[in-house]
Amino acid sequence: MHHHKRLARWRGHAQTAPMSKKLSYAALEILGRERLSPNFFFRDFLYSEIANYHGIPNVPHHPEIAIAAARGLSEHLLEPLTAAFGKISIRSAYRSPEVNKYGNENGLNCARNDANFGSHIFDYRHPDRGLGAMACIVINSFVDEFEATKNWPAMAWFIHDHLPYSRMWFYPKLGAFNLGWSEIPERQIDSYVAPKGTLTKPGMDNFDGDHSAFYDTPYFHTGAERLRAC
Repeated sequence: MHHHKRLARWRGHAQTAPMSKKLSYAALEILGRERLSPNFFFRDFLYSEIANYHGIPNVPHHPEIAIAAARGLSEHLLEPLTAAFGKISIRSAYRSPEVNKYGNENGLNCARNDANFGSHIFDYRHPDRGLGAMACIVINSFVDEFEATKNWPAMAWFIHDHLPYSRMWFYPKLGAFNLGWSEIPERQIDSYVAPKGTLTKPGMDNFDGDHSAFYDTPYFHTGAERLRAC
């Protein structure tokens, strides 16, 4: 496959130590060009306001693990959502351990590094969830619907019923939410938007069954039809 050839090329440019500061510029260029799925490249996941503002490299220690995790997120979640609803904007995704640690220690809404393994820190597996990746996304076509209704549970239940997510967290602006994929999914949905807290998780009475009554609108009917067609 083509991605194996690209991995071989960046290996030729990488230094011996698997630290982000040791990755050469040429290797970083090759890493960014890695195509994960029809609509997503690894470069799409690398932007970080913390990294840019504070001058901290946002580069994986272990690129091959990061690529595998990002590919899982793209193929299993981001591509199906793109098929259903159109363009997705990625607000935040990969964080190097250095970037995440700085964000955690300086009150910039980052969990501890060990909690973010297999999540925003793609290139370290979580001991329980295994390989995984998370991105904070905005579904562009959902923004106006969310601003008018604040009905984030409709999107949450749609994804719960149709896609193999691991975690979701919903935010107050733009209908943005963290969307995570893992080898061993947790299947939990939380929100910082009213109704705040945990919407569902395994063991809750509302976890199983059909939730289509919560997203019974033309917007989601069309999304479901497009998803079935892909």
